[in-house]
Amino acid sequence: MNRSEVSAWLKLFWMFLKVNLLSPSGPASIGLLYDEAAGKLMSEERFVEAVGFSNVLPGSEALKLAMFVGHAAAGIPGVLAALLGAILPPTVMMLVVAAILQQFQNEQWLGRFVGGMSPAVAALMVLVGWELFRAGTGKNIKIRSLVIATLAALALWLNIPAPIVLVGAGILGVILFR
Repeated sequence: MNRSEVSAWLKLFWMFLKVNLLSPSGPASIGLLYDEAAGKLMSEERFVEAVGFSNVLPGSEALKLAMFVGHAAAGIPGVLAALLGAILPPTVMMLVVAAILQQFQNEQWLGRFVGGMSPAVAALMVLVGWELFRAGTGKNIKIRSLVIATLAALALWLNIPAPIVLVGAGILGVILFR
């Protein structure tokens, strides 16, 4: 282990720590990460490739980007340094929030607060679904998407596990969208 390797690991750790402290959402963090990584740790083309792969693969976009950028910059140790920088801020924040909520768990206002948030979360999910639906171009694609959405909703209502519904919807998409 030489000095330049340790420097690269520390740079990756600091970069992902900073990005995850400064940006609360995926799209904002991608912009910050672009400024930090593209042209410095990797080419712009490679960064765009990383963002593309992180959107295709399941899981947290921030963690997938940390792994991709970390590996491109410093191999497996770079992955570990970038991941540590990426997971530390949200982990610490969630521990603090959980500790605070633990103190107020028996308070009536907390139950009402969560009760007020629940419809907003549902509305957010509906809007995201609507945007995904609208993204399909053409009337035939929208009708097919509506068929898949209806069958998926029915399957979920019948308590079929979500991963099975998603795989089934994907297979149905292969059939309907050819």
